[in-house]
Amino acid sequence: MQIAKNTVVAFHYTLTDDQGQVLDSSQGREPLVYLQGVGQIVPGLEKAMEGRQVGDQFKVDVAPEEGYGVHHAELIQEVPREAFQGVEDIQPGMQFQGRGPQGVINVTVTKVDSEKVHIDGNHPLAGQTLHFDVEVTDVRAASEEELAHGHVHGEGGHHH
Repeated sequence: MQIAKNTVVAFHYTLTDDQGQVLDSSQGREPLVYLQGVGQIVPGLEKAMEGRQVGDQFKVDVAPEEGYGVHHAELIQEVPREAFQGVEDIQPGMQFQGRGPQGVINVTVTKVDSEKVHIDGNHPLAGQTLHFDVEVTDVRAASEEELAHGHVHGEGGHHH
């Protein structure tokens, strides 16, 4: 069976950056399972999966526009330390949820000084080309319930 919209796909992957450093991998874990065609993985990888089948092994480079987006300078801000009431020890690398004009936004602390906290609302991989090494391990038709809920159920997926 070929990967197409509304199929459930399981695959192993290794994700590297431009320098070949491993950013994420399913090696040593269960394969990643998702529902094709509903945006559960980055768009560039989802497009590259279309038409593949069990046993296919391939590499794909995903540009930022088809991955985690381009880097937006306006999402880097300085906020007063008082905005983090109740947090005693703010350190670079910590992540918080905040409110932006479009709703909830995840931010990462990049620098802390005596009065201000520097935050970045970009995804940590924004602006980077993603290099995937993929092996498709399973493809099946999605059940009616999975289609209605918009995600995979059972083994490797969501359990209700």
